[in-house]
Amino acid sequence: MDNLLGNLVWLIFGGLLAALGYFIGGLVLCITVIGIPWGLQCFKLAQVVLWPFGKKIISDGSDLGCLNLVFNLIWILCGGWYTAIIHIVMGFILCITIIGIPWGRQHFKLVEISLMPFGRKIVPA
Repeated sequence: MDNLLGNLVWLIFGGLLAALGYFIGGLVLCITVIGIPWGLQCFKLAQVVLWPFGKKIISDGSDLGCLNLVFNLIWILCGGWYTAIIHIVMGFILCITIIGIPWGRQHFKLVEISLMPFGRKIVPA
């Protein structure tokens, strides 16, 4: 019940718009052939940003090693650092008040996947 209530409040107060932004970014990246890997990561981010409570982000254990590193570096240089900073700032702002701490924690959870999404997967908590 807590996850449902948390997700509904998250959705109403910005989660839907954030997920929509990631989804549109994914569509734009997938229009180009070379942007498809990054577009798929945007869709993954849209999924977790839409409904973050009750989900956990873990390493997917893939053996892509160098490819994950290169793709994550490109992601970081092309805006991953910016999205991670936004989640950090929003997390701190929400944690100023006691009532905002659960939503601030969700933003802190999203920092890892928004900074380096390759090699990560989303599972139920």
